[in-house]
Amino acid sequence: MIMSESVRKMLRAKLVVLGRDNCGKTALCVRFITRRFIGEYEHKREVTYRCQKIVDKEAIELEILDTVDKVPNVRNNIRECVGPAASSLESSIKWGDGFLIMYSVTDRSSFEAVSRLKRLIDHVKQTLGIPTVIVANKCDMENGRVVRTDEGQVLASDLRCSFFELSVAEDTSAVEAAFGQLVREVRQEFQRHLVAMDKRSRMLQMRHALKNKLTRSKTMQW
Repeated sequence: MIMSESVRKMLRAKLVVLGRDNCGKTALCVRFITRRFIGEYEHKREVTYRCQKIVDKEAIELEILDTVDKVPNVRNNIRECVGPAASSLESSIKWGDGFLIMYSVTDRSSFEAVSRLKRLIDHVKQTLGIPTVIVANKCDMENGRVVRTDEGQVLASDLRCSFFELSVAEDTSAVEAAFGQLVREVRQEFQRHLVAMDKRSRMLQMRHALKNKLTRSKTMQW
């Protein structure tokens, strides 16, 4: 049986990793794809990784966009990031199906950037409920911690996002769990979209049938 285009799309997902530089975005992507940890990267441009993973016993093709640091400043709901940087960031958000926003527990500015990035996602996508997971990295570096676990949990709850605190350097399973949760949320959102489209299609068909019936009735009266 030939697979429908809708089902094909549901077996693919485009994920975008956002956050400040030096919070571990590239290390996170590489750890998820290869299960290896490499501590230092020269990260000056966006990179898209492609891989196939099994999530909940179902294969899915992933494109993962690893972004550079272009966090906008937001005051009074007005974005202050303008020019090529803002354009590129908005293009990345338009491209993505789901988002992973990352911060380091050793860097409060990266934590403070999370809310601004989530507001930008909502603004660009023009809807709430976009699949988004917040990841707090470097929990192995307790001596340098400046963001408490409960702060991350409260922020994620306020933004209605899933939350994971982990160490990319030490725990592959936690990294896979974070990405796995994001893939599930993307699938669920896509399924809701299909159901809504199907409902709209059936309503249009009913209206068309009713219109035809009324037209025939008027013709018979004449």
